[in-house]
Amino acid sequence: MNKHTWQYVVAGLVPTALIILFKIKQKQMIPASVSNLKAFLFMIQYSEGTYGANAYRTLFGGELFDNYNGHPGIAVTKGNLTSTAAGAYQILYRTWVTLQTALNLPDFSPFSQDRGAIELIRRRGALDDVMSGRLSAAIDKCRKEWASLPNAGYGQREQSLQTLTRIYQQSGGGIAA
Repeated sequence: MNKHTWQYVVAGLVPTALIILFKIKQKQMIPASVSNLKAFLFMIQYSEGTYGANAYRTLFGGELFDNYNGHPGIAVTKGNLTSTAAGAYQILYRTWVTLQTALNLPDFSPFSQDRGAIELIRRRGALDDVMSGRLSAAIDKCRKEWASLPNAGYGQREQSLQTLTRIYQQSGGGIAA
């Protein structure tokens, strides 16, 4: 299996939560590209304000939903903003419907949310950047997907590149030379 095939297999088929089990089964080190993907996903959660024990159950504004049967599709208004964003990656309901269909996702579980987020990164043309540790380029390409990323321009709170770089590196991500 060549390098690029390996990256897409990991990105498309192995949820972040199973990476450790995969490492044990294969008895080898986790490739840097997988560590970078995991760190980038954690960085998005931090940026979106969902990082923590209830990340995958968080609605826009911070309230929690009860089950993973499907995207809750609840419109929440905070201040002058209304959004259906939900889950660890604050995916909008209409975006989720297209992801669920395209990826044949059975529910809104953490596994499905991870797969959906990876697909959104891929659709933005940033997956190779993420896997290769080109953090600034990846963030720039994904900024229109996640309103909290620098220069997203949605009128919501945006994190600084410096803060996101720190979180990414603390989560095990490497920066390309």
